[in-house]
Amino acid sequence: MFNGLYEIDWSSMEHAYGPAGEIPALLLALRSADAEQRGGALSRFYGAVHHQGDVYGCTTASLPFLLELAGDATAPDRAAIVELLVSIGRAAVERCEAEWYPAGIVDYAGAAAVLRERGEAFVGYASDADPCVRRAAIPGLGLFIDDARRAAAILRRRLAGEPGMVERLLVLDAMATLAVRLPEVLDEAMAWFAGLTADPAAGPETRLGALVQRVRCAPQQAGEDVVSSAISLLQEISPAASPGWTAWDSRVAAAQAAPVQGVPPQIAAAFGDLDRLGRVHSPATGLLRTFHKALAACIPERAALLAAQLRSPDPGSRTDAIRMSAELMKSWRGDHAPLIVLVAGQLGAASVEVAAEAASVLEACHPIAEPARAKLAVHVAAQRVAYGTQVWAAPQQQLRRAHQEAVRALARLGDGRAVPSVLVALDTGVDDWRAIQVAGALPQAARQLAPRLCDHLRRIDVADEGSCLNASAMLSALAALGDQAALPAITEALTAAVSHGQSRVICSALKALAAFGPASAPALTTVVSLTAASDAHVRPAAVSVLWAVGRDQEKVVPLLGDLLAERAFFKITAAADTAGEIGLPAAAVLPRLRELLAHSYEWVRVHCAAAIWEISGEAEAPAVLEALLQAWAQNPATANHVVACLNRMGPAAEPALPQLRAQLALPQRGGRFASIGNDEELQRLSRDIIGRLS
Repeated sequence: MFNGLYEIDWSSMEHAYGPAGEIPALLLALRSADAEQRGGALSRFYGAVHHQGDVYGCTTASLPFLLELAGDATAPDRAAIVELLVSIGRAAVERCEAEWYPAGIVDYAGAAAVLRERGEAFVGYASDADPCVRRAAIPGLGLFIDDARRAAAILRRRLAGEPGMVERLLVLDAMATLAVRLPEVLDEAMAWFAGLTADPAAGPETRLGALVQRVRCAPQQAGEDVVSSAISLLQEISPAASPGWTAWDSRVAAAQAAPVQGVPPQIAAAFGDLDRLGRVHSPATGLLRTFHKALAACIPERAALLAAQLRSPDPGSRTDAIRMSAELMKSWRGDHAPLIVLVAGQLGAASVEVAAEAASVLEACHPIAEPARAKLAVHVAAQRVAYGTQVWAAPQQQLRRAHQEAVRALARLGDGRAVPSVLVALDTGVDDWRAIQVAGALPQAARQLAPRLCDHLRRIDVADEGSCLNASAMLSALAALGDQAALPAITEALTAAVSHGQSRVICSALKALAAFGPASAPALTTVVSLTAASDAHVRPAAVSVLWAVGRDQEKVVPLLGDLLAERAFFKITAAADTAGEIGLPAAAVLPRLRELLAHSYEWVRVHCAAAIWEISGEAEAPAVLEALLQAWAQNPATANHVVACLNRMGPAAEPALPQLRAQLALPQRGGRFASIGNDEELQRLSRDIIGRLS
């Protein structure tokens, strides 16, 4: 095996982390008798040689050896190797038509060519005696065989000979992939899907799969009854139809990663969330995700489908449906109140994991989660009654998570009924970081929360890099709570961070001081010293705070001029924002701000244009408006900043009305990061401006 492995100059090629000289060792380890060694090699291959779906020249060079392993009946973990090949091939086939940078490193076209030449191998893998190998290989039939009609015939035979539901659904998916890739078989595939959908003998799973793949191939041909038909078929599927997939496994639900020494809990939890969110609990989940993707902006139809999914008797299927509900609400605009209510209805589920997932989604979607407030409050109170007032710190991991997620969702809504559990977190220290992240949303409880947060802040060792995340979160919460009694603790944190050179905490403390304005005057000496700091982020932050606290434009404006002369865009934008806050007294920097309207980076132009408006007003309106609208057209992510400025411009913003109306007509979320909160604010301001100026 592996003749010629060392004849390749692997070190001359690169993967995600540099020279690819390790690949021969990885390939050899993939055929090791040691399962741990094989697993490590596979993980490294995905992480470096096929990093996040990328395909490099070294990935292509590895394919003959991976194919040799996959074809060796004595090789261990063949299914994992075939799955890797299909993953590489899918990325290659989907991206091979485009030009990619950097040329000579990525190689989608080369990998696609290799796997298409070896497409026949996947015909054999897809009929292997090992169902795991078949399952991994079936997608390759739609990706790698270029004789479309022959591939379609193979897939039809494969469906007839495949007893497993998961494999049958994969065959249908492969046929749709083939039809989309090679349109000469589109009509044939559509007719086949239509026949299967109408065939009662095919079973509800296959019929639903055929219906969904038909919509995927030609969404424009989907009839008005397609969703109702899908719901009817979904209701016919029994949870017992595929044991091992839909049966809820409490052992998996209760599993948690052991704490990793030295890793901040926030980071460990983030990786735990990735693992949890990667789990699929029903074989229909992938199919339904495909259906939702094909339905795209058909929001009422998708909501109706999700409602049916959320009525499933299987807790695993409902968990997947809750996550799909989040995907819809995060990505698409619309009236999501009924869906929020349906998700909130899962808080009372018998499965603690389902309840936790529902609460987690409500927390993530909190800007539109107001319809869930009452149910969240009842749920949190019921947990405290059933499990005691210390349920936040319950020893049962899943119960604890379910309560914490619900409390966090309630707190994000600014509801004081979350306060008792937040206080438990701060008093016990159990997962206190989760409570700290939402404490700032509860200003009505500032007198209870602020002293505890200050105590926590004073106990943090800012010399420890891992503690800085918590320190920054506490400082942010104290700023949001607005209790001036916290100023000494904030100032102490700033002093400690300066002495240890912790720029992240310095910037967080400065931002907190700015929120208190002139009340932060006792910290001015330290702030002034930081306006000459060498750290690229600390200096502009200190200049901004100097204005917010000292209000001395004679000291601040020259410093802004220096920052505006810098090349780093974040220094320029921070200085422009501060100049805008100062207004007319910052007129000395207007010439430089005008120059920056020709800057190559649209974010610089947006911030400078907004500052010019705040300083000069109507006299500069045409130039400001032109800069804002051009930047917005170039980069939709600037929308929140642009529209906020348009809102301040009053009647001068009238020429922007067509762009504002076009923005509101978009079905997908937009604005900064396309987040729910930013998009909802973008829509609200756009409507307000249109209403005033129309």
